[in-house]
Amino acid sequence: MLRRPDSGSEYFLKMITLENVSFAYERAEQWALLDISMEIPEGAIFAVMGANGSGKTSFCRLFNGLIPHSIQGAFKGRVIIDGTCVESASVPIMATKVGMVFDDPQSQLFTAKVFDEVAFALENLRMDPDAIKDKALWALDAVGLSSYADYAPSALSGGQKQRLALAAALAMAEKILVMDEPSSQLDPAGAQDLLSLVMELRKKQGLTVIMATGCADEAARCADTVCVLSKGRLAACDTPERIFSDRALLDSYSIARPQVSQCAFHMADLGYPLARVPFKLDQAAALITEWHNAR
Repeated sequence: MLRRPDSGSEYFLKMITLENVSFAYERAEQWALLDISMEIPEGAIFAVMGANGSGKTSFCRLFNGLIPHSIQGAFKGRVIIDGTCVESASVPIMATKVGMVFDDPQSQLFTAKVFDEVAFALENLRMDPDAIKDKALWALDAVGLSSYADYAPSALSGGQKQRLALAAALAMAEKILVMDEPSSQLDPAGAQDLLSLVMELRKKQGLTVIMATGCADEAARCADTVCVLSKGRLAACDTPERIFSDRALLDSYSIARPQVSQCAFHMADLGYPLARVPFKLDQAAALITEWHNAR
């Protein structure tokens, strides 16, 4: 059993297990993922970082069965999601456990109404119409779009479209959400709103979130664990504090730094080191105040 991410006292079961997972795309000369093993606990927010080509998107595709079922290639190891082995389950079955949100919400939206977008996948599962309505309305309410049910998706803003894609994912799978660069096409305010929503859903529902991101400030703000990939290998997996205070690690794998961490590194270079490297704004404020008072 694993320690709950947001508590020092509660313990609970792991939600996701990867055992020696490797994958190479068809006709590729190198492995996209190579010998990755880890456990992700229920209710965790798990950030995946790495340079372009490090394997982040391939990693995200493991959890809903796109790899190995829909994307051809060589697959080794086991991925176990909420007690189900992905290799032995179909993509539709995994879609009821794992919701996916991609970087471009427009690519996921294709119906005439916001409500229909959320209800579409549920209808394909042949759910009872009343159950579909209840679940779709619940998902829209969860992301703050209940008043837009009759709107056309094309009438929504970029941030609202991403919320709609999130609602469609939540309606199908309430336990696990996988997000591949979800804020890459949003402005800073929209990205902040999306992260706040994801953190709220984790708190209210115990949602387990896997988020590939190139933004260190996003990972620092919401993640319990940060995983660093390099050429398909697991280079590091630890708390945000340990990852973002390891300057050699960040340099070696071209990982962006949170702005406050970069400030601390710059102060250290000038001969003014802080007691430790912060990765959140409130930590930086406290440490700089402590440093100033000590001087």
